[in-house]
Parts: sequence; structure tokens; C-alpha cells
Amino acid sequence: MLNINNNAANIKREILVRIARLQLAGALDGKDVNHIPRELIPKDRPPFRCCVYHDRELIKQRALARLGFSVEAYDEDKDLEDYAAEALEREKPTWPMLTVLHEACNACVKQNYIVTNACQGCFARPCMMNCPKKAIAVDRHAHIDAEKCIHCGICAQNCPYHAIIKVPVPCEEACPVGAISKGGDGHEQIDYAKCIFCGNCMRECPFGAMMDKSQLVDVIRRIMEKKRNVVAMYAPAIAAQFKAATGQFEAALLAAGFDSVLEVAVGADICADKEAGEFEERMSRGDKVMTTSCCSAYVRAVHIHVPELIPCVSETRSPMHYTAEIARERDPDCVTVFIGPCLAKRREGFDDEIVDYVLSVEDLNALFIAKEINPADLPQAQKEAVPSATGRNFARTGGVLEAVKARLSHPEILKPDVINGLNKAGMAKLAMYGQINVGKIPSGPSHGNLVEVMACEGGCIGGPSVITSQKSAAVFLERYVKEGAETGKSARKQEEG
Repeated sequence: MLNINNNAANIKREILVRIARLQLAGALDGKDVNHIPRELIPKDRPPFRCCVYHDRELIKQRALARLGFSVEAYDEDKDLEDYAAEALEREKPTWPMLTVLHEACNACVKQNYIVTNACQGCFARPCMMNCPKKAIAVDRHAHIDAEKCIHCGICAQNCPYHAIIKVPVPCEEACPVGAISKGGDGHEQIDYAKCIFCGNCMRECPFGAMMDKSQLVDVIRRIMEKKRNVVAMYAPAIAAQFKAATGQFEAALLAAGFDSVLEVAVGADICADKEAGEFEERMSRGDKVMTTSCCSAYVRAVHIHVPELIPCVSETRSPMHYTAEIARERDPDCVTVFIGPCLAKRREGFDDEIVDYVLSVEDLNALFIAKEINPADLPQAQKEAVPSATGRNFARTGGVLEAVKARLSHPEILKPDVINGLNKAGMAKLAMYGQINVGKIPSGPSHGNLVEVMACEGGCIGGPSVITSQKSAAVFLERYVKEGAETGKSARKQEEG
């Protein structure tokens, strides 16, 4: 997994921050936005590609995605100020959620295995002896015949010196559903009919060629218009990205210009209540298995790639949807903005009639930087609603199962199972449950009847847009959950008193 501290992520942040600052100053559609490529790539900086002018052109196209445009429709005769003016007039986000910057794509060679200088040309020659296609010859050094090689990896598995290495195409390797492939020009393209919007390609491409289309400009415009109540709905995983205590994160969102704040863990509590009732109803009527439904990448994966499992997916809506319902009940005319670490939620928001915009944690971090807001420095704001600890624990793998189990009238019927990440192994496990459901494979004692599926390994705190390491986020989430539990106890005591 590509570390969050890398140049592609840094450049993305810098572009977002500059756009946010210009917009907040009322100058986004002016000449200054055209200077972003020159500011980020000064003449005296060593070029990443052939020259600084090519680098600047790539920054310009990267800025288009940050403004919410698909670079596939890029017009080189238009300046950034022209695109910015269009973004400020846009009424709603545009499809699709992803865009591919072909100019940045490295057109990586097809996945293969190569022999490094660590090869000793050993007497045992297990690479050659075990190759099923006799594609390896050895003199003083092993050589792989590319015409015969089937990329099975047996040679690499058998080399005692680890001298044979796999050279993957990172985005293709990361995609669990085969939605990414090379076009006629050798560059990668996305088949949106297969894509589940897990964001793995975006996270793993070391050239930053796979880009999400930001909605930050749209949200800032809504905030600055001051025409409607703009509600920030933040996922528990987001609070874990910032070193903030309970209440401080709400204060930061209010300081950023949102009119009100709702923690999506409140919606998670509703989701867990409904899924617990649904699970017991399904088991009483003889269903073999039910799966959770809060991860929209997983739900899309089932509908596209494992249709046998569709009847098993919980009919309960996601925490994001239930939180948006709360916001709309309070103010039917409000603007709802979900904030999460997930590309799939941006896709879900596009389809949900009561969710207006979806920001990533990267977008929010850029807004905080642009407005010089540090959540940890702020006094704690009053929370509108206090969720349960189990609601906040939706952000980590196993948390949804724990929340549902805590609400079951008959927990003894529960046989839990978890799919921790929709990689290729995770998709294979999904397919297995699909076969169990249609009776092609008998259910065994190791199989669950309630299966939690998280597209991201570790849960939402490992999402594709996070800005904090998963280890650190897990620590902050645990602290946040405990603080929330204490806050909840205090609130209940006050109500009882």
C-alpha cells in the first residue's frame, strides 16, 4: 500500500489549498488561479518529467480534477480561470467520480517477473526445475523467456535468494474487480460498468494519474452564498484523522463555515438498530445469510459481480442516508454535505436524493489549512446529538458486527464473519457466500450467517482518501469512542436528573 506521505498526495493537497484560498477571497475566477502551475513548479526546480513546462501542464490538468472536472474532456485552449468560472456556476457534481490523467500515466509494462542481480545461478536451479512452461534457462544467471512465461510466479516462490521479483501494474493490481485495463495507447482506462469505486487505483497509482473529482468548490460556494443552511455530516473515521477531542471537531467545522454539524455515528446507531431487527427476521424465516450494507463499494460489488448474493444484502440504508434524513427533518431546504474517507460514498451520494455533496478528508483538510483552522486548538462545541460507542466503531473492521450483536434480542443465533477488505481474496470469499446462498456449496461451521463486509482493509479508517496512518487513526478512534461513551453517560444522567 502506497504510504500517505508521498509527492502525489502533497501536490494534490497544495492544489486544493490554493483553490480554496482563492475562492474564499472571492478571486477563484480571476487571473491568479492561472498561476498555480507556476507556483508549484518554479523554474529552478528539477523537473519530474522532461521539463518544468510539461510538469506545469500536468499541474494544470490536475487542477481540473480538483475543480470538479473530468480531464478526458480537457481543452488546452482554455485557462484555469475559465474552468473555475464554470465550476462556480455548476449546480451539481458531474459523472463520473473518477478521471484518468493520461499524460501522467506511466503506461506501465504488462505485469511480469524479472530476474535481478541477486541471482547466483545456483546448482539447485529450483526456478528452472519448477517452471511449468520451461520458460527459464540458467547459465551463470537465470533468464526468463517472455514469450513462454505465463506470469504464474512459481519461479519467484522457489528462488532461495528472492532474486526473481514481480513487477506489477499498480492500479491494475489494486483493482479487485478487473475494471482497469490498458487502452490502445498503452495507458490505463476505467470500465465504469465494472468499477465499484473502492478507490484502490487512486490510492496505489504512484504517478497520481487516477484522480477523484473534488466537490470542494461547490461546497465552499454554498457556504459563502449564505442562502441555505449547510449541514456538515462527518463520518466517525474523519474525527480519527485529526488530533481533536469530542466537540473540537464540531467547533472546527463550524469555524470553517458550516451552519450545523451532525456526526454520522448517529445514523450508524439507526442503521445498527434496523439491521439487528432485519437479521432476526431473516433468520426466523430460514435465510442462510445476511450481509451488512453500510459499505457502498461492497453493495455495488455484489450487484455487479456477485449477483447470487443480492438477496442477502441488508435492505437497511447506510448511516450517511439516515443522518441526511435527520438533517432534512430539521430543515427540509438544507444543503447536506457528507464528509468521509471514501470514494464510494461520493458515488453513493450521487445516487442519494437527500445527499447534496460529498467531501473527502483531503478536501476538508485543505479547507482547514486555507482558513488556518487547527481543530485541536479550539474549545469544545456543544454536540447536537450524542451517538453510542458502537455507532462510532462502525469506522473499523468488526465494528458493525459488534453494533448489531449488541442490539439482538437473541444473540445466540449469531454466527459472525468478516470480509476485511475487498481485494481479490475478499471478492473470492464474496463469491463463495453467493454460491452458498444459491445452494451450490453447503454452509459449514466456519461460515457465518451475518457477514460484515468492508471494502477497505481495517475499515473506513483505511479509506483511499485518509491523511493519517491507519495505526494512528485506530488509536485516535479508540480515544474518540471512549470520550463519546463518557459524554453519552453524562447526557443520560442529566436527562434522568
